[in-house]
Amino acid sequence: MPLSVEVEQEEDGRWIAEVVAVPGALAYGATRAEAVARAEAVALRAMADRLEGGEPDLGAGAVFAVSP
Repeated sequence: MPLSVEVEQEEDGRWIAEVVAVPGALAYGATRAEAVARAEAVALRAMADRLEGGEPDLGAGAVFAVSP
């Protein structure tokens, strides 16, 4: 199942996006698309760091499908 990205526009016009399932994976952008792309990149980096460190999976199963 894909990871959800929540998006809001701040009062100052900036956009903020957060990948809720990945702690700390949030980012601002001047546009909605920019905020989403930045949050997705942060989430992927966080998941990669956890996998490399042997920590529990935060949703890589939503990104990759491993065949036998």
